[in-house]
Amino acid sequence: MKSLFIIKAGSTFATEAERLGDFEAWVRRGLGDMPCPVAVANAEAGEALPAPERCAGVVVTGSHAMVTDNLPWSVAIERWIRELVAIRAPFLGICYGHQLLGRATGGQVGYHPRGREAGTVSIELTSEGERDALFDGIPARFAAHATHAQSVLRLPTDAVHLAFNDYEPNHAFRVGESAWGVQFHPEYTREIMAVYLREGSAGSGSPEGENGVPGETPFAGKVLTNFASFVSLTL
Repeated sequence: MKSLFIIKAGSTFATEAERLGDFEAWVRRGLGDMPCPVAVANAEAGEALPAPERCAGVVVTGSHAMVTDNLPWSVAIERWIRELVAIRAPFLGICYGHQLLGRATGGQVGYHPRGREAGTVSIELTSEGERDALFDGIPARFAAHATHAQSVLRLPTDAVHLAFNDYEPNHAFRVGESAWGVQFHPEYTREIMAVYLREGSAGSGSPEGENGVPGETPFAGKVLTNFASFVSLTL
């Protein structure tokens, strides 16, 4: 039986991992019940990526690394993403994974010209986003946690633009019918966001996260359960 693979592209702060868990645990919790096995591949630590045909679906986590550093394990994920897209395997890239999807399929990734976006921010869906399965049941404007210094500066030519805000024009996009990237963090809780604000990642894009006090995000987590539902339909 195929498995859903969470590709671990990084770890949270060592001081917080024992208390809060790590990236892959946050994603696994957010996905909810799955009709297939869920496995983790720690790509940052050098674990092998699964053969694309073994993947019922894939989620690539965030990372404290930068895509443009071109680290060997990161470049390997990027090449592998092209294979997944070619066979239409369900794919969700979160933050770093979103940027990898963007660059793997022809977009441009680099540092945001206005600096880091960090905090609880408002996200707005495009008309395409309002109709997209990943955002089913999510209002046209919703709050989400975000922290990133790099962005998809230019979307791939054939990408469908799904979400944006005044600070980050490319908060979500889709390639084909089954590969999505979201720059924000649907797996974050308020407590996790507070840690990232406290650790000094706050920037000019944090209107609701000032002073280390994140807001509520009642709808953002549905991105993960919607992706899980999509995977279930393809089994």
